[in-house]
Amino acid sequence: MPSSVADALTLAGHRAGWAAVRRMPERAAYRLFDAAAAVTVARGGARRMRANYARVRPELDDARLDALVREGMRSYLRYYCEAFRLPVLTPADLAARVRTEGDAPVRAVLEEGGSVVCFLGHTGNWDLAGAWCGLHLGPVTTVAERLEPEEVFAEFLRFREGLGMTILPLTGGPAVFPALREAARRRGVIPLLADRDLTHHGVTVDLCGRPARMAPGPAALALAERRPLFPVTIRHERRGRGWGIVVTFHPQVPVPETGATREKVLAMTQACADALGAAVTAHTADWHMLQRVFAEDLDPARTPAGAGEGAA
Repeated sequence: MPSSVADALTLAGHRAGWAAVRRMPERAAYRLFDAAAAVTVARGGARRMRANYARVRPELDDARLDALVREGMRSYLRYYCEAFRLPVLTPADLAARVRTEGDAPVRAVLEEGGSVVCFLGHTGNWDLAGAWCGLHLGPVTTVAERLEPEEVFAEFLRFREGLGMTILPLTGGPAVFPALREAARRRGVIPLLADRDLTHHGVTVDLCGRPARMAPGPAALALAERRPLFPVTIRHERRGRGWGIVVTFHPQVPVPETGATREKVLAMTQACADALGAAVTAHTADWHMLQRVFAEDLDPARTPAGAGEGAA
């Protein structure tokens, strides 16, 4: 199939999905995506998720691991179901669906007119959390991976900007880090998904007892602009017959008193990985990691040998 035709079909499918899911009764939409999750697992579409879960939960036998993968895929597709329906939610709906933990220090910084940098993993529903944050905490500036085809990326960009977020494309636009530094000088929240190395310039940290590659951007930005860095994890929780999310702001990451910038970035990223690892161990199914993240799974030719390289 010519790429232009495939791209057009992909875009049409996304648009149809957005329109249809918004009009469906919520419980019916959840059932539809649960069914899609079951089909995805049955067809072998969760192999990478299973491999990652096996890394962080080595104590599970095959049967328990398989059950966890089924739960994880349901959680992952629940994220998409909720994302498609986000534009029809009112501010009251958002407030009812989000519960926070540990957000007092973040609010204190924002009340003083400052900014906070947040290290996020691919947990729970980060788009719902971002929309809530824009209404209840402060302006949100973040970075998005460029998708293919370009038209689908543009749709996601408009969708997230429609939720009140400022989105910086990771590639194909102005340099991201200078733009993030400018945002850090204004009041607001800068949440950055960092539990996967998208640029091959990440740092090697320990995640649940195994070396993993993560993005150094949150720590580097916090250091460069002297802003507080908070690890943030998100998980789903039942709300009556529906679902909501819990957004946990972990304690602020301390800045090492000694060491070069690269060493400080590595130490701070490791602190974030520790918080993420604890959350992933406790709520594994809400970690939607369907890509390679552990060093042993990566192509050795594309994995730098030295921990902390590329941090600056």
